Amino acid sequence: MVIAIDGPSGSGKSSTSRGVAERLGLQYLDTGAMYRAVTWAVQQAGVDRTDSAAVAELVRRTELGITLDPSGPAFSVDGTDVTTAIRAPEVSAAVSAVATNLEVRAELIARQRQIIADARPGIVAEGRDITTVVAPDADLRLLLVADPEARVGRREAELAGKADRAAVTDQVLRRDRDDSTVAVFTEAAEGVTVIDSTHLTLEQVIDTICGMVKELA
Repeated sequence: MVIAIDGPSGSGKSSTSRGVAERLGLQYLDTGAMYRAVTWAVQQAGVDRTDSAAVAELVRRTELGITLDPSGPAFSVDGTDVTTAIRAPEVSAAVSAVATNLEVRAELIARQRQIIADARPGIVAEGRDITTVVAPDADLRLLLVADPEARVGRREAELAGKADRAAVTDQVLRRDRDDSTVAVFTEAAEGVTVIDSTHLTLEQVIDTICGMVKELA
């Protein structure tokens, strides 16, 4: 069972995907965190993120450790735990520059596909291009959306005062704009079901998706 969930920043992808994976006993992959992890590596190495070739070469050499347990997803870079560090505002501000590097995307997409292929008994993978590029043959393909005000508010709550509203708004909307140059996640591709979470609780969204999975059985 492979469930692919895409959507813009703050649409609730991570919380929803983790909840669905926990309820169904599946593994969980946050592909956005993979881009955050390599962005952290680029920053730590002092590589100019506008130097596309140097960034791509560093990413190819970077070992990512990923825990796929939805109850405790964790990430490491070359043996260093970065689970908390990759959520820092400075990483959020820089991640689009790395994520829009086409060589970096090719490297991480290859790793994501391998993780999904190896997942047992199945996996919920979320990101920007899972339904269209990484796992277009997934059993269930979803686009999770919400209006901009709701998305900014969710991300602001998630950061718990670590960034002001103007900075959060910039991060959410600019990342969407930047990432949309290399991935389609604002409109559903053929065969992808849209779920608007603007006025739904997290549990309602999880219930909806699990109900769709039950219908597939």
